[in-house]
Amino acid sequence: MSAPRHRPQATLTAALRRLPPRTLRGRLSLVALFTAALLMLVLTVAFNSVAGHRLRHQADDELRTRAAAVATTVDTSGATVRVLETSHDDLLDANVWIYSGRHLLEQPSAAGPLTRVADALAARGGQRCVTTTVRRPLRLCSHPVPGAGGRATVVTALDLSPYRSSADTLLLGSLALDVVMLACTYALTRLAVGRALRPVRTMTDQATQWSATASEERFDSMRHPAELARLGGSLDALLDRIRTLLRHERQLTGELSHELRTPLSRIIAELDWWRARPRTADQTRATHQVIADAAESMRTICDTLLDDARDGTLTAPGTAEVLPVLRGLAEVRYTPGHLTITVAGPHLVAGVPPALLERIVSPLLGNACRYAESVVTVRAYRAPDGAPDGVRVDIVDDGPGVPPPFAGQLFEPGRRADPGDGHGGAGLGLPLARRLARSAGGEVTYDAGHAPGARFVVELPVG
Repeated sequence: MSAPRHRPQATLTAALRRLPPRTLRGRLSLVALFTAALLMLVLTVAFNSVAGHRLRHQADDELRTRAAAVATTVDTSGATVRVLETSHDDLLDANVWIYSGRHLLEQPSAAGPLTRVADALAARGGQRCVTTTVRRPLRLCSHPVPGAGGRATVVTALDLSPYRSSADTLLLGSLALDVVMLACTYALTRLAVGRALRPVRTMTDQATQWSATASEERFDSMRHPAELARLGGSLDALLDRIRTLLRHERQLTGELSHELRTPLSRIIAELDWWRARPRTADQTRATHQVIADAAESMRTICDTLLDDARDGTLTAPGTAEVLPVLRGLAEVRYTPGHLTITVAGPHLVAGVPPALLERIVSPLLGNACRYAESVVTVRAYRAPDGAPDGVRVDIVDDGPGVPPPFAGQLFEPGRRADPGDGHGGAGLGLPLARRLARSAGGEVTYDAGHAPGARFVVELPVG
């Protein structure tokens, strides 16, 4: 039964959270509106206070002027105070009380309760004013008659209704002006903020478009306000990072397809050979073993390349005996009746895992087997004296070699000297071999002075 009680409160809280505008334009417009409203409230109160004080001052001036006029009809030269008759008595007697000391000499007709207020002012003496609301708002002021020595006092009254009406009119006019000004402030703020944020919206749309197409365009080549320069720099950095990630993704996809092609070809060849005619149990087991070895090689290739792509460098510790790894690769690449692959060298241990050594040498050996006429030689040896200590592997073939003009582009991804030479390949093997070797602290180089054929040298740290 307690859950329904909390449900209206939760609904109200959710509604209050949705009240503030979600856009920066709306929030800035509301901030400007609230600030202008607070400022206008202060100015309106101050203006109406000053206007009310000014109107009251005008009423007091009017009362003093009328009291001075009435004082001219009071005779204080004798022993007693007398009120002289004039031609304007009706005008002067309106809302006027004349006292001799505390004795009332004259009062307006139908004065009623106001006479008590006038009596109190006359009794207190001096110049004093008071506001009363008997029947209507009135202002009463007492003024001693000049030269009477305080014996005579004139009290005058003034209806404040016209002044109050003027004050109310000023108040309503100022409130109406405030409403108009607030509406204009809100509209102009939204317009100004919208125009100010237009470059941000444009930059956002451009960044979205450029990131989807891996465009070369950047914001630093455009003119933007100083406030948006840092935003443009940040967006450029993000675009460069996205472009790098897309390039690495394409590179990883190409390298995986390139490296997986050889073991996959072995699996297909073994299956075609096995299905060509009935096989014995031993031949079937041999075929299964070849397929299992090729599948394991594919798994190793995937693990090696994915680890390299994930970490940036291959940091897995390990060592590999060089000759067994090279002989295993030679058996995979061996084609009876066409090539002679020779593996030679002393017992050496390289400071890289066996899987990484395979991935470094395999593209170079596959490239040599692809272009060799009859012989491919793989030789492992220690680095010569005077060179940094390490293990070196030479892969030499007796093929046509690399055209000298193309030697500088040999390790660029996707580049081939002659795409129409009848040999398959995507131009990714050599760049992959160099990248993996460098990630392990080694290097892959091409010996341009070797002839005939081609010679590649793999340099790796000692295990």
